[in-house]
Amino acid sequence: MSSVRFGLSTHLYHADRLDREHLVEIAAHDFEAVEVFATRTHFDYHDPEAVTALAEWLDDTRLILSSMHAPICASLVDGIWGETYSTAIADDGRRRRALAETEAALNVARTIPYPFLVVHLGVPGTDARGDNSRDAARRSLDELQRMAEAVNVRVALEVIPNPLSAATALVRLIEEELDAPNLGICLDIGHARLMGDPIDAIEACSGHLVTTHLHDNQGRTDDHLVPFEGIIDWEAALLALQKIGYEGAWMFEVANTGSTSSVLERTSRARRRFEALLAQRLPDGWSADDADI
Repeated sequence: MSSVRFGLSTHLYHADRLDREHLVEIAAHDFEAVEVFATRTHFDYHDPEAVTALAEWLDDTRLILSSMHAPICASLVDGIWGETYSTAIADDGRRRRALAETEAALNVARTIPYPFLVVHLGVPGTDARGDNSRDAARRSLDELQRMAEAVNVRVALEVIPNPLSAATALVRLIEEELDAPNLGICLDIGHARLMGDPIDAIEACSGHLVTTHLHDNQGRTDDHLVPFEGIIDWEAALLALQKIGYEGAWMFEVANTGSTSSVLERTSRARRRFEALLAQRLPDGWSADDADI
């Protein structure tokens, strides 16, 4: 089990300014890694002093920066979201603004090397046509790949609830529509459940899966609940991930549902349940075709 790395996204603290004590709490609950959410009111990725401070906090807590979440909005203050950033928006000026913010988050890797930048293609929803343009997404990805390669970061496209970003759509985009050998997929299992069967999504993106987001829901809204507090069959999902040979970070992306300390404690318990399930490994030589999941 020593090769399995569990992490927590700072999504839990998204409404607050990220500080050292947040990372201390994460480390105290036995997580080894973090994903930092790049929203300027949470973590100001434009500010060299903030980046230097984050590097010091990571060193103090011995946490690994496993990934950074690309900016999806300008701000989050008192529950109110600022301007939305969409890398797939048809308005070229706004698309370029989203790319500029994403490049600023990538540049954090010049000070704190990290392997993956998690990127949304467009925004959630099936009717946001202006925000979810396939042509705009392709143009953005051409540019994003060049930006990411310059700082030795790999772009991980997140499964989110829109037609561009279903697991099968992302695989088709990577394999058939782009010359994109360095693109990967972040499988958000909560989002996959909102669009159908997470097991199907796991199998669909198996050849491109580089990181995960782990959270639960009741099948209707994007609740970001602690795993085992919703309706997702986590035993089946973890078995499917084992079968495809997933070896990346197991990154919890849970929301603050009232008390961060309570959520952290419950997520820590979920992590221990994950460890117990993952310890039940398949016999050597088994493949995804050998059992019905």
